[in-house]
Amino acid sequence: MTVDLNALAQNYAELARRAGRAECAGVVKGSGYGLGIEPVASALWQSGCRTFFVARPSEGQDLRQVLPRADIYVLDGLYPGQSAFYQRHSLRPVLTSIEDAREWARRTDKSAETSGCALHVDTGINRLGFALEEFRALLSDTGLVSNLSIRLVLSHLACADEPTHPMNERQLAAFWQVRQRLPDVPASLANSSGIFLDPRFHFDLVRPGIALFGGSPVAAGPNPMQPVASLKARILQVRSVRKGETVGYGATWTAKCDGLIAVAGAGYRDGIPRSLSSSPDRAPAKLSLNGYSCPVIGRVSMDMLAIDVSDVPSELARRGQEVEIFGTEVPIDSIASAAGTISYEVLTRIGDRAVRRYLAPASR
Repeated sequence: MTVDLNALAQNYAELARRAGRAECAGVVKGSGYGLGIEPVASALWQSGCRTFFVARPSEGQDLRQVLPRADIYVLDGLYPGQSAFYQRHSLRPVLTSIEDAREWARRTDKSAETSGCALHVDTGINRLGFALEEFRALLSDTGLVSNLSIRLVLSHLACADEPTHPMNERQLAAFWQVRQRLPDVPASLANSSGIFLDPRFHFDLVRPGIALFGGSPVAAGPNPMQPVASLKARILQVRSVRKGETVGYGATWTAKCDGLIAVAGAGYRDGIPRSLSSSPDRAPAKLSLNGYSCPVIGRVSMDMLAIDVSDVPSELARRGQEVEIFGTEVPIDSIASAAGTISYEVLTRIGDRAVRRYLAPASR
């Protein structure tokens, strides 16, 4: 897998431009969406990003070793009994409940360098976060609030990739109520897709994730982001098949005429969705071999998959050539759609057998 850190920097710059006056943070959970936390975070820092979000406190610990001066928020909240860990690594928990808040208020070290936190208020997605009633109850306890050192209040959009979805306006209205209760605290609502809604959603800080890494933040129209990751697999063998012969487990694909197939060294152990297997009920997923579109045939197995290369020139369809699974020629969103999933899952599931190669960002 090749990771183009210059494209990552370009995506950050574009998102920051669209965010206008709002600060553009970087969501780098899941080891930078599977691309590697150290090179990804370093490239974003070089691009001007100063605030980062991770999911787990252990991810925050790893990120702190890379970026000693960054503001790092932990989206999963405060793990019970772990206040000292957060403070030791200067991590800011995104508090999601009264229990979180009470425990954070009891921390022993309240110095400015280690004591910041955020509040996550749920405005309709019904995942983590204070319910609105619980948020109001929290603010009524002024003694508790005074011990929290609140640096940010945030919520998360459920349907931002669908600009006309009524949930967007409902959540925006609810979040304005939240913001009015803490007018002096920076506020954040927009994720990747939220940045592409109108500026009312931007507030003080935006939190792009998948858009940084090349996934499309809009449901319709061209992807405004540059591809960052390119996954390729080498051809292990090219072989002839005759009309009527089958390919792969279960004999699910039958040749309609004589042709050529290439077997590539990538399978579900490497994170390739097994749902990319061909089916008579839908159009096949298509990979790229030197610019030629090649349909996946048969079942994706643990370590390999097969593609039809009958229409590819023989000098290109040969052992050792690389097949692009996604990247500059096969958009990651198209391969995700063919697999019945989303680009987030495709990107983050790529296994450790895929060697990461990094293209350095342009110096500033």
